[in-house]
Amino acid sequence: MTNREEAEIQISELDLLSSMFPYEEEFTVTDQLAVAELKHFVDNESAEMPSSKIQFVLNVKPEDSKASMVKFSMVCALPFKYPSVLPEITVRSPLLSRSQQAQLNSDLKTYLMQNCSVTTSNAVRSEDIVFTRLWIYSHHIYNKQKRKNIIEWSKELSLSGFCMPGKPGVVCVEGLQSSCEEFWSRIRRLTWKRILIRHREDISLEGGCLAEIQKQRKFSALEEKCFDAHGARGNHMDLGQLYQFLEEKGCADIFQMYFGVEGH
Repeated sequence: MTNREEAEIQISELDLLSSMFPYEEEFTVTDQLAVAELKHFVDNESAEMPSSKIQFVLNVKPEDSKASMVKFSMVCALPFKYPSVLPEITVRSPLLSRSQQAQLNSDLKTYLMQNCSVTTSNAVRSEDIVFTRLWIYSHHIYNKQKRKNIIEWSKELSLSGFCMPGKPGVVCVEGLQSSCEEFWSRIRRLTWKRILIRHREDISLEGGCLAEIQKQRKFSALEEKCFDAHGARGNHMDLGQLYQFLEEKGCADIFQMYFGVEGH
């Protein structure tokens, strides 16, 4: 399937959704410029590939107010290669707890991977079955809201790992490649003195089932780790304890990548 054929299908699906959900409170395209770029790409052979993904929100609520159904929103993004690759879908609802929401989104991604993958070629399929681990370095992590965002976003995106606040700040997230990249996209948009990806691991999985994904994880659900904080502001961590923690998780070599010295 060519890029233009994929783009035509995306436009057709948007038109279909608009007819199924005619009201703005039901269906909203969040970036009309992306739609315009996509249509221009389809209509002009010399046009370049669009620079932005199609993104939209679908709000679903039960018609019967007495029904035991939960009102929810589906936030969707269509990768440039869609439908040759899976859509990126996140379900949100104020009536679900964070843990329920995280579990629902994790189950949804697994369902899509197991039941909706396009079997066109291994090269295409591999985009959606890559396990990624990002090792993020920040000059410091003090702000309580940022620390809250790191925890909440990782749960929403079904990522595991850890965050060490203080100076320097260390964040590790692991999970589906698309989820890790979404996490990094959100984090980097916040205000930082300095933040960067110090190291990245990408592992192609055969089949991409939940068991394979879980097998690659070195950490449980992302949690904040403090190692005998000291210093005038209580914000300097014991790096020796950090090294021991990484060693226990089979990641001791990362310490030198972060700090330029071997741990002990």
